[in-house]
Amino acid sequence: MSVPETTQPTAQNQWTISPMPTPIDALAKSAQLLMSVTYCSLSTCSAKGIPWVSPVFFAFDEALNFYWSSAIAATHSQNIYNNQGRCAIALYQSQKSAAPTDGLYFTGTASELEIAGVERVCPLIDSRSGSPVPRSRDDYLGESVRRMYQFVPTQVWSTGERFAQGKQLVDTKVLLDLETLKAYVHQA
Repeated sequence: MSVPETTQPTAQNQWTISPMPTPIDALAKSAQLLMSVTYCSLSTCSAKGIPWVSPVFFAFDEALNFYWSSAIAATHSQNIYNNQGRCAIALYQSQKSAAPTDGLYFTGTASELEIAGVERVCPLIDSRSGSPVPRSRDDYLGESVRRMYQFVPTQVWSTGERFAQGKQLVDTKVLLDLETLKAYVHQA
């Protein structure tokens, strides 16, 4: 097996490692994190530039699109409507210690799902949540105060190793190939 060509982390590249091809261990760690973590931190921004972060229960499909339901009037939902859907998602294993944590970071866009999308996604959310009462499209349409949303990722990074810089340790991130990660998660 050949060693991947790698861009080393520096302050100029925001401490990002860019291996080509994506290492199998980074793919395995990322897939395990996607399967085990059920809440993500959804980061949105208002049209005026005011940031907002919300924890949301999510499900995902084979294309690594994320889905959740939220109140239409929620700050993060309004930000999606008013900022062309631009947002970011972070997944991580929460720990009490200051030890490094495994994390995934996605950028992309979110939007409200149409009727057909809601029908397709309800079983995904039910399966992941273990809900005893199945959701239906009617729970998220018409007069309902909630809607179903979809996030389509455009880039993804995983947590990298800590990198010594003088007397300091700097956290790094590994730029993953999104298509390779999709294929890996689909096979898992």
